[in-house]
Amino acid sequence: MSVESKKSVKEYKDLLVKQESGVLEITLDRPNALNAFSPEMILGIEEALLNAEGDQEVKVIVLRGNGRAFSAGGDVKTMGEAAPVDVYNHIGHLNELIKQMRSLEKPIIAAVHGFAAGAGFNLALACDLIVAAEDTSFILSFAQVGLVSDGGGHYFLPKSLSPYQAKELLFRAEPLDAKTAQQWGLVNHVYPLAEMEEKVREYALSFTQRPTKAIGLMKKLTNLADTTSLADVLEAERTTQAMMVTTHDHLEGVQAFKEKRRPQFKGN
Repeated sequence: MSVESKKSVKEYKDLLVKQESGVLEITLDRPNALNAFSPEMILGIEEALLNAEGDQEVKVIVLRGNGRAFSAGGDVKTMGEAAPVDVYNHIGHLNELIKQMRSLEKPIIAAVHGFAAGAGFNLALACDLIVAAEDTSFILSFAQVGLVSDGGGHYFLPKSLSPYQAKELLFRAEPLDAKTAQQWGLVNHVYPLAEMEEKVREYALSFTQRPTKAIGLMKKLTNLADTTSLADVLEAERTTQAMMVTTHDHLEGVQAFKEKRRPQFKGN
C-alpha cells in the first residue's frame, strides 16, 4: 500500500521543512555559511521533530543540507567572541536536540554531501542511518581550533569504532572520505553525487512501506543497549513483544505471509 501523497512545506529561519508521501525532509538552509548551526536552526529542527512525533503520516525523517555541504557544525566566524555562558547555553540547546533525535521513535536518515564537519559530523552520527555522496568528507575539526568535540562525538564514535580509531579522528582532525567511513561502519550507503537525491528519496520511501511502530521500538531497544545490561534489554524485548503481538501491523504481516502477498502496514 502506498502512502498518500500529501505535500506540505514550511519555512523556518535557516531551515526548510517539507512533508510528502510519509517522508519529512528537513533541510539545513544556511548555504552561505555552509549550514553552520544557528540557534534558530537548532530550535527549528526540534520543533519539526516534535511535530513529526505526533503525526502518524510521518513515517521517516531525512536530514540534509542545502548548497555545497551538509553542515560545517559550529560557526567559526563567531568563535572567539562568545562568552563561556553563551557557549554553555548554545551547546545545551544542541544537546537537547541530540537527545530528542535519539528518543524519537521514527527512523532519521542523514543525507550527507560535500562535508560534515565538527558538530555537523556528530549531528549525522545522531541519526539512525547515514547515506553519503561519494564526494563527502567527514571531519571532527575541533582540534584545529583548540576545542573538544561537542554534539555527542565522544559518545557516538567509541560505540561505532574502536577507541583507537575514534581517538585518531578526534586528536588529528583529519578528513575521512565517504568510502572509508562506509568501510569503518559509519555510513550505510555511498552514491555518486548526481544520483544522491533520487537514491535518498527511494531509500526514505522504502521505510514508508514498513511497520513504523515496530521500527520505532527497535530503535528504542537498540539505543537502550548503549546504557543498560543484557538482562535489562532482554526484559525490555520481552515486554515489548508481548505488546506488539496485538498490533494491526503484526496481524497484517502474518496474514500477508499466509496469503503470499505484500503486507499493508499502517504503522500503529
